[in-house]
Amino acid sequence: MQNIQAFKDYMDQPRKVVILTHFKPDADALGSSLGLAGYLKKKGHAVQVITPSDYPDFIAWMPGNSEVLVFQKDRPQKARQVVEAADIIFCLDFSSLNRIHDLGEMVKISTARKVLIDHHLEPEKFADFEQWDETAASTAELVYQLIEQLGDKSLIDANIASCLYAGIMTDTGGFRHPNTTHKVFQIAGELVGLGAEPAKVSKQIYDTNSLERLRLMGYVLSEKLQVLPEYRTAYMALSAEDLKKFASQTGDTEGLVNYGLSIKGVRLSVMISDRRDNIKLSFRSLGSFSVNDLARKHFEGGGHRNAAGGQTNLTLDQTLQKFLDLLPTYKDELTADEP
Repeated sequence: MQNIQAFKDYMDQPRKVVILTHFKPDADALGSSLGLAGYLKKKGHAVQVITPSDYPDFIAWMPGNSEVLVFQKDRPQKARQVVEAADIIFCLDFSSLNRIHDLGEMVKISTARKVLIDHHLEPEKFADFEQWDETAASTAELVYQLIEQLGDKSLIDANIASCLYAGIMTDTGGFRHPNTTHKVFQIAGELVGLGAEPAKVSKQIYDTNSLERLRLMGYVLSEKLQVLPEYRTAYMALSAEDLKKFASQTGDTEGLVNYGLSIKGVRLSVMISDRRDNIKLSFRSLGSFSVNDLARKHFEGGGHRNAAGGQTNLTLDQTLQKFLDLLPTYKDELTADEP
């Protein structure tokens, strides 16, 4: 954070703090939010974490989860009142206010100070303070660095460490993605030293499935996974009926897009899901092929070079056809001699 002293001076007295993260939070979004909340509470601040929507059960174990206010479910008026009363609003793991839906307009008109802590590309300029680094593997990593910069590493206890470790672990794909740097391992090691338990965190996130989720995964891989070798592309398209058949809950399709990318020779994998209100797309790629550019240009989305999301208001079939029609445009990039 470039203006760290001004931020530190402002936070030297108790403040009413709101922490927001993106729609359908993942482990990095929730982990960084709850980790930051735990730290700020130790500093004497009144803190409320608000999420725009629900999130998967497999991240609801995180310390502090019971105090999260879910905007869609827990009386939107209460969230509005909390945001209006805030002295300072932290925006974690999203680069644009439209990622928090109706909460975005509340933040925009709020007179509170705003803090952006994020690692996504092309952030919207709305914050008074920014802890932003597109080379960071996760937002949890940036929260840890901010606490360290403020000289408060000693305040990180086992609960805070576990939340931040979960964010780093998942956004590096279990320390398998190219964003897993020497610095990432150093920070993860520090968090373990401060009380995070890798085996327990991993068990909670990766090995706590419902029977329905496992059956959905089997169905997707056996019936829905398609491969186009000429474009080095794999895709899966799930209808609302498919999701209903397996009683799909929030988070049940998390990670499925990565299976396509695990196929030898595949460089681009896409998951397209009919969520009734709109169509959601998840993109993953290898090498220099930018799914961030693809999502921003064609599917009202964005993210990182190798991991991004998008959406359309078309039908599932129309969205799939739009995607397939785009592939010839990107054929040279997709078939270039890279991993």
